[in-house]
Amino acid sequence: MQYKMNIPLLDLKGQMTETMREEMIQEFTQVLDSTRYIMGPKVEKFEQEIAEYTGTPFAIGVSSGTDALLLALMGLNIQPNEVVLVPDFSFFATAGVVARLQAIPLFIDIDPITYNLDPHQVRRVLEGMPATQRKQVKAMIPVHLYGQSAEMKPLLEIAKEFNLAVIEDAAQSIGAEYSMDGTLGSSGSWGDVGCYSFFPSKNLGGLGDAGMIVTHSEELAHQIRIKRVHGGEPKYYHKVIGGNFRIDPLQAAMLSIKLPHLNAWHRERQKNAQHYDQLFQQANLSQITTPQAIYAAQNSPFFHIYNQYVLRVEHREQLRPFLQQEGISTEIYYPVPFHQQECFQYLSLTGDYSESAKAAKEVLALPIYPGMTTEMREYVVQKIQEFYAS
Repeated sequence: MQYKMNIPLLDLKGQMTETMREEMIQEFTQVLDSTRYIMGPKVEKFEQEIAEYTGTPFAIGVSSGTDALLLALMGLNIQPNEVVLVPDFSFFATAGVVARLQAIPLFIDIDPITYNLDPHQVRRVLEGMPATQRKQVKAMIPVHLYGQSAEMKPLLEIAKEFNLAVIEDAAQSIGAEYSMDGTLGSSGSWGDVGCYSFFPSKNLGGLGDAGMIVTHSEELAHQIRIKRVHGGEPKYYHKVIGGNFRIDPLQAAMLSIKLPHLNAWHRERQKNAQHYDQLFQQANLSQITTPQAIYAAQNSPFFHIYNQYVLRVEHREQLRPFLQQEGISTEIYYPVPFHQQECFQYLSLTGDYSESAKAAKEVLALPIYPGMTTEMREYVVQKIQEFYAS
């Protein structure tokens, strides 16, 4: 009888070395003893480190990835009834923040290979609008889903042509790279604003919620910093309305410790993905499709950082419980595209969302975290083989 393995979707303990743990305890003690529990030098230090890592001059620490998106829209002064283009297939926050501002999220179908915003669909939708309606479109939010950059060159060209702001949702892709005309840049650094999440499951995860906004615009950074603290400048004097969107200094301190390890964790995830690719190629299963990194450049070491390793599979609703029974945890990112969400039915949607709908029925994420063993990946693929052979 074969030994049954227990493979979680994510195991954060494997990243935590004894040295890192001791560093975190020391940093925690410093924050505790300083009594500086809001903003302060720990936040400023981490902001500078992220600015340097992403190649952007301005970084603003915020309370979560969701709040990063919301605050970016507020910084760009998106108004009620203005339209923001978003991919139909993403985590709910991408569209939810638009609706929270009483703006209108306009869903666009995705590229079937990367699951990211499809530039051809964006252009088709914009060119098909009456001129009066097109004037209401103010921004787009490309999402770099699963750790791979969206196709930013054509998206930026479209944005320039139609005078749209670009907010990059890089919640899953900090450090993922994209090459444009020979220039290599980090996801989040191409548009007007880039938004990151440090939710614990991300490649760079905190000990709770935290996020970051980056931008090349000094004026926009200034506006975002003001709106991060209720719009007060100076304190208690408000020309604009903001909110409480500050990053916690304890989170900033912990993330500063983890950041130097991030590229090594990227490499390990890539190594795991490459091994999965080889195993599935050997298995020759016609019922699955492995993820493809299609924007890789020769000088780009981190073209895909595999926050998730996502298959397309047949008979997913039977495969997933089978794997769970065999001790293998999986996840569906995401089972319901935006156009099918009950909360968005007021929009009276009529677009073509065929690729999003298909992806929602077929995607399945496998464990790929740093610390996975070769035997674990072999076991995962073996069990998938057994399912399709039965």
